[in-house]
Amino acid sequence: MKLLYNSIFLEHDTGMHPENKKRLISLGKLAETKLENGEKYLELFHTSEYIEQVKKACISGGHLDNDTIVSKQSYEAAIYAVGATIMASQTGDFALTRPPGHHAHPNHSSGFCVFNNIAIATQKLVNEGKRVLIFDFDGHLGDGTVKYFYNSDKVMYWSMHQYPAFPGGGDADEIGDGVGRGYTINVPLPQGSGDDLFMDAFNTFLPVAKEFNPDVVAVSAGFDSHHYDLLLNLRFSLNVYYKIGKLLSENFKNIFATLEGGYNIEFFPKCLLNFLEGVNNYRMRYEEQETDSTIQTFYEYEGRKHLIVQLLSKYWKNI
Repeated sequence: MKLLYNSIFLEHDTGMHPENKKRLISLGKLAETKLENGEKYLELFHTSEYIEQVKKACISGGHLDNDTIVSKQSYEAAIYAVGATIMASQTGDFALTRPPGHHAHPNHSSGFCVFNNIAIATQKLVNEGKRVLIFDFDGHLGDGTVKYFYNSDKVMYWSMHQYPAFPGGGDADEIGDGVGRGYTINVPLPQGSGDDLFMDAFNTFLPVAKEFNPDVVAVSAGFDSHHYDLLLNLRFSLNVYYKIGKLLSENFKNIFATLEGGYNIEFFPKCLLNFLEGVNNYRMRYEEQETDSTIQTFYEYEGRKHLIVQLLSKYWKNI
């Protein structure tokens, strides 16, 4: 897995906003990839009215919503973010893009996200007859993604996120609806969760993801759960990102990823590179003391986990 990057993503100018171009600049000079313009894929997920709304907003710049800023070049950056994610889905690489996507809904922006890169790429794969596992380890629930696929049995959405936190939702009893019941795995992690709980959650629900038997694994890769990140209260070390990259690579054949959150520009590059080293089965580049959780946090997590297990056991054998 290699990085797919283009400097067009620096043209999405958000000023002093937490989601700004320094996130990508923090990785140093990167090789540039010639990317596909993803505009033709937007309506796989988004309404034509919303696409036009984004175009118009970018002409003058400003806010799409309270949290999401756009500038003159944001539309171009956003459609190339879609194109890069589509390209990653074909090559098994990591789309190092901005703006991020997993909070975007078909008809509105949210949480720094303009177009839902991972959902568009996933829908394209579904249209091609593929079964897709979306693994979202960003510290926030990907509400735009989970809502869209909530009734589908062709897509399994598995999220491990802080709860409660923005954008709301993602509780343990939200496991899908209709033919999609049992195909959503929301793991709501309490504030203060450390490496021990994250890895326990991953290993508990990995057998269900394997039983789903996806053709492709689409990763919404967010690094805002690191213990020095600015926006959440999770306590993961750098080691976690290496471990999950390695475990994904060991358990699934076809994996691709696209960037979501991660806002501490000192630690974001280390988190990202550790994840890549894990997927590629290289030695861990950045090691950090592992974190653990208080007994109160553990008990809260255990109660939520047992509820998910109880609900999903009606649909899956390997839990």
